[in-house]
Amino acid sequence: MHPRLVSGKTRRRAAAGLVALAALLIPAPVASAGQAQSEDESEVILLDGAKGAEGITAGEGSTFYAGDLVTGDIYRGDIHKDTAKKFIDAPDGRVAVGLKADTRNDLLFVAGGPTGQAYVYDTETKKTVKTYQLTDKAAFINDVALTNDGAWFTNSRQAELYFVPVDDDGDLGNVRTLALKGPAAGLPGAFNLNGIAYSPDARRLVVAHSANQALYTVNPRTGASTKIGGITVPNADGLVVKDGVVWVVQNFMNQVSRIRVNFDESTGTVREVITSPDFNVPTTAALFHDSLAVVNAKFGVANATTFEAVVVDAYPHH
Repeated sequence: MHPRLVSGKTRRRAAAGLVALAALLIPAPVASAGQAQSEDESEVILLDGAKGAEGITAGEGSTFYAGDLVTGDIYRGDIHKDTAKKFIDAPDGRVAVGLKADTRNDLLFVAGGPTGQAYVYDTETKKTVKTYQLTDKAAFINDVALTNDGAWFTNSRQAELYFVPVDDDGDLGNVRTLALKGPAAGLPGAFNLNGIAYSPDARRLVVAHSANQALYTVNPRTGASTKIGGITVPNADGLVVKDGVVWVVQNFMNQVSRIRVNFDESTGTVREVITSPDFNVPTTAALFHDSLAVVNAKFGVANATTFEAVVVDAYPHH
């Protein structure tokens, strides 16, 4: 995500430098020759009453959760319906960036942006289970990924990840910090680490690095990182990983690239660029079988008053 946070009920300003970020983001060519592109019909789901948007995650069945970037509120909807309704009314002062649903334990993990915090909600009671102060350093807690034993968070302003353990009973542990090593640890821009996902097959985290226009794998035990070669991903934001496929949401380019990754060799090939006339600076995506639900953040769009999720085919020409 590359937001300029705006005022809502509670005005929250991101750290200096984030507001200027849009000037750093210069759209690149959509795709090179030979890469299939799609612009199929899509379904648009209104986040009814939202003042902003950024994160989306799959819940049970066809249910999804989406966060209001400005207020921190959480919306719940169904990919087969036209609207999503406010589900959790977050306390004042929170924001909601990336989020992931742990359906096994009825938990929702939410990245807290410039607060340096993460929030964990109970999706049965809608109550806050715990608030974590992930770091007291300069922070933009941007996105979250789930593994079998917990949740990992990125910080766009530090070369480190944060891990919140979840045991077999769904109980939460103390946060741990993992310092990154290798190329993913670079901090050349205002926004660096961004989206994150986990590949159970490769036993690696996958992170998007916006400033480097790159994807990296990260060893969750050591923090060692390796670039996924053969690809360049300008405006890389949220990620979805399934088997050997990585979907990368490229916000200001209004597209999602579907990339086949060989994790053993750490190489990737763009197989398809997914577009839609309904994309309007999309930031993150959630996978439902053969469909992607992609949320529009509308960063830089003057006087945006509505925010929505767009459902597209995840494998348009597969």
